[in-house]
Amino acid sequence: MREYQHVEKRLGTWLKERRARLDPAAFGFPSERRRTPGLRREEVAQRANISPTWYTWLEQGRGGAPSADVLDRIARALMLTNVEHEHLFLLGIGRSPDARYRKNGTVTPRLQRVLDALDPSPAVIRTATWDVPAWNRAATIMLGDYGALPPAERNILRIIFLDPRSRALQPDWESMARYVVGAFRIETARAGAADEVTPLVTELCRLSPEFHTMWHENSVTEAPADIIKYIDHPVLGPFAFEHSTFSVDGRPDLTLVVYNPATLADAEKLRTVLSYRSEADA
Repeated sequence: MREYQHVEKRLGTWLKERRARLDPAAFGFPSERRRTPGLRREEVAQRANISPTWYTWLEQGRGGAPSADVLDRIARALMLTNVEHEHLFLLGIGRSPDARYRKNGTVTPRLQRVLDALDPSPAVIRTATWDVPAWNRAATIMLGDYGALPPAERNILRIIFLDPRSRALQPDWESMARYVVGAFRIETARAGAADEVTPLVTELCRLSPEFHTMWHENSVTEAPADIIKYIDHPVLGPFAFEHSTFSVDGRPDLTLVVYNPATLADAEKLRTVLSYRSEADA
């Protein structure tokens, strides 16, 4: 009990600090005759559509744990950032807020430079809906030229199931495709993007009998830690890659996917091809 009271106190202190940062005039409240900066408690409660008494209790460290809905309302009322929203939930109920997908596929120049520095390892940035907004030169050579596709078609599932060239690269296409569908299902649900991908799923079910079958198997797949991806390149021959994924700091909507050559021979072969391409482009 004493431990929870300490948590309540930390939540109340944090709410007070965030309330004090807000300019009353920006929200249409009078700014004169205020003893302290920021919004009043009843003004936050009004914006959050909750009881002023209940909000006061929260700041005073009493009243029990708030619901997730109440915390969401307070987060909007206080104009919290995504990170602050998560921190509010961790203080209030000890967990992160439920996933809510926010479409934002832009990639900064800094992140693109990270991709470029990974050559000769093919690497791409994948969104929560498995679109590919950025890639490096090695990915263009081994996985396909995303730049030659219209932006709306730069989607991993679309390429796997609708592009014959992608199918030809995979020695065991069916097993790989089934794994990808299961991973896609669980990752989009985890990101809160299930509704966002419904049009894509509907289209792929219509255009690809294989996808229709695999999707309706309703399987889910968690990526193993040591997955090896094999690619049979039509010109360069077979390759083996260690497949790894990494979250992008500050961008929960993006995932960095890296295909690291599994052998020194594969890495050297890719370096040679990239060097030759650079000389040809010069």
